[in-house]
Amino acid sequence: MNIKRRNMNRFRRGFTLIELLIVIAILLAMGGLVVVNVIQSGEKAKADLQLSQFDQIHGAMKMFKFHLSRWPTEEEGLAALWDSEVLDEEEDIKLWAGPYLEDKVAKDQWGNDLIYKYPGQIRGEAFYDLISIGPDREEATGDDINNHARVLDEEGEVAEEFEDFEPADSTDDS
Repeated sequence: MNIKRRNMNRFRRGFTLIELLIVIAILLAMGGLVVVNVIQSGEKAKADLQLSQFDQIHGAMKMFKFHLSRWPTEEEGLAALWDSEVLDEEEDIKLWAGPYLEDKVAKDQWGNDLIYKYPGQIRGEAFYDLISIGPDREEATGDDINNHARVLDEEGEVAEEFEDFEPADSTDDS
């Protein structure tokens, strides 16, 4: 009977400190991978939300252009989509049929002010530019998002499949 107990004690010893440290290290490494992937997914989701916001603004901009036959000036900015008082011309105020957006939109997904430029510089003067400076809060860096992101390739040129959508003159609403 004593011999059986000694053999069982040998097998019941448990884990050594080194074995426990190895298991903890593996668990921490796996946890780190999960955290990194979750953070990257969160930033990707915010960038996708920003593009969706640009799509919503573009719809409002097209309605503005349909009614007034022009894009808002830089001075008027995006406020022209919800407030006719920013318009200078009496004729423009009469033609304005807004608000074109239900809510004021002046900030991006990271809380930065949106940058509106007309005439545009990214795709040309027939377009307006709407820019989010992104999570790093610095303009003209690699994480900036603009309203042309869906039609530009990696080099910043209009992708081949969108070349047919270029306006013939500055009155097109692309």
